[in-house]
Amino acid sequence: MTRTDSKILREVKKEGVTYRLVTPSAYYESSFRQYISELGEEERYPFVLDLKADDFANYLVRLTQFRDGINIPKGYVDSSTFWLVSDNTLLGVSNLRHRLNKEIAHVGGHIGLGIRPSARGKKLSKLLLAWTCELAREKGIGEPPNNAIHIHCYSHNAPSKRMIESVGGHLQSTVEDGDSNVSRYVVLQPPVLSTAGEC
Repeated sequence: MTRTDSKILREVKKEGVTYRLVTPSAYYESSFRQYISELGEEERYPFVLDLKADDFANYLVRLTQFRDGINIPKGYVDSSTFWLVSDNTLLGVSNLRHRLNKEIAHVGGHIGLGIRPSARGKKLSKLLLAWTCELAREKGIGEPPNNAIHIHCYSHNAPSKRMIESVGGHLQSTVEDGDSNVSRYVVLQPPVLSTAGEC
């Protein structure tokens, strides 16, 4: 399997390391499985990391089906998945919902993402979110009347709040979700973007 199976969407060099945003590919299967192993018992973000991946080729098909709006389970919506990589190592995953239903508009938002444990503390989540927001704008994704991107996080999660604010997120409201509070941010179109190499 070659890297050409994965489309490069974004690229930046930071402190001598080249980071790329790519489409999912079998080229990164080994690193994907190491990523999942690193997570251990952590809650996985975004939700696509919870999809069954024993048959990796079928897993990639499911991601494509979600992107194309095929066989979407009840309560879910069509969405695109992107991988943040360096060389042959998968560092982070983002998922961009193409639209919101009532439930996801209440708690969920357009974008979910996560960084593998061994790659945390390097501000890669800000880079991944900035790039995913850029793709949302390119695809015309956003809610009327101002085409805003909705990004939610638990209110106690200060790093996630700072990450969202770094791409121009403004706190719109806070709601209860079970025993937790969720901070609901919006990124207006077009937001004030950080330079990718500085994230």
